[in-house]
Amino acid sequence: MRSPVPAFPSDVTRKPGTGPRTIAKQTVRGLDVKGRRVLIRVDFNVPLDPASGRVTDDTRIRESLPTIRYVLEQGGRAVLMSHLGRPDGTRVPSLSLQPVAGRLGELLGRPVALLPDCVGPDVEARVKELRPGEAALLENLRFHAEEERNEPAFAAGLARLGDVYVNDAFGSAHRAHASTEGVARHLPAVAGFLMEKEIRYLDGALADPARPYVAILGGAKVSDKIGVLTRWLERVDRVLIGGGMAYTFLKAQGHAIGGSKLEADKLELAKRLLAQAAQRKVPVLLPFDHVIATSLDPGSESRAITTVDIPEGWLGADIGPSTIDAFEKALAGAKTVVWNGPLGVFEQDRFAEGSRRVAQALAGLKGATTILGGGDTAACVHRFKLGDRMSHISTGGGASLEFLEGKTLPGIAVLQDA
Repeated sequence: MRSPVPAFPSDVTRKPGTGPRTIAKQTVRGLDVKGRRVLIRVDFNVPLDPASGRVTDDTRIRESLPTIRYVLEQGGRAVLMSHLGRPDGTRVPSLSLQPVAGRLGELLGRPVALLPDCVGPDVEARVKELRPGEAALLENLRFHAEEERNEPAFAAGLARLGDVYVNDAFGSAHRAHASTEGVARHLPAVAGFLMEKEIRYLDGALADPARPYVAILGGAKVSDKIGVLTRWLERVDRVLIGGGMAYTFLKAQGHAIGGSKLEADKLELAKRLLAQAAQRKVPVLLPFDHVIATSLDPGSESRAITTVDIPEGWLGADIGPSTIDAFEKALAGAKTVVWNGPLGVFEQDRFAEGSRRVAQALAGLKGATTILGGGDTAACVHRFKLGDRMSHISTGGGASLEFLEGKTLPGIAVLQDA
């Protein structure tokens, strides 16, 4: 079974259903930070090696460097705060930010002290001792349950550590926590350079995208992408669906999916979304051949099949060669592409070809804006060494999805408008 890949209309004029949205926030660039304590919310929720405790992926730390360096070079005193993991309001030694402070210091080329807590008189005293051009990192915010509850007293305690507040943690901007929303009610609040970049790219994909505009959705669950898919059907010119979520859509069309990932409670929703796409004349391309396996365990039997239906005893693990070709053709000529979610179990080479070839197709687009969201998508393209050939890789998974749904993110809404 071959999936047709219709040409883009010669005049692509699809309009958003709710009108364009533009967001402009004041940034740290407009602040006089010399000699001032600049309280910066960063996203240092990075993976640590369980044995050594060392940071295994410092991407999020590196993304924060432009804002931190700017503050330090302007003579500011940088007070950094972040969460790490899910300690659920208790002090968990393995989730201390000490390794992060060490890695940040290496990247900055200057020491970064880790303070013993994130609030309290001792911390306030240590912050006052910082000199212009120095940086300190507060201990894990989520050692305090008050952080996620956005308790006013805790937010006020954080605010006492700064003269101004900069939010550079887009990945946490969809959460109304004390460090992302509450503290901004006490201090002049602006965006950092990473936050500014995230808003610019993602808002552009909503408000005024160059066309043709293609959306690629993958990952495990339909439920994670309902809102953004509904929104995209109003805006995009074509949708490509792969990954685990594709099998729920195929089942909704009446196809056999063997033991593939299935959200049975989302079958009716999948039918409605496909009907909406047809009504709006938005082509939705689903896999019509597959790479299948008896299980996802390393060493299990796997093979490619040329049919859309998957036999019993097997499960889908990647899109097949013909589907890959169709996806590449569907991307040809696109001027804006947003991709969220891998198209197969890319962690295993035998199931990585679909994601790899689509990433290569995006890297080869001329004059296009390519925006990737979600940690798995980022890990995927970085594994293929193609990250530097994408226009923008968002540091926020849930935050980027909610933004693209058109939701107002509390950590952005509370910042001062430009």
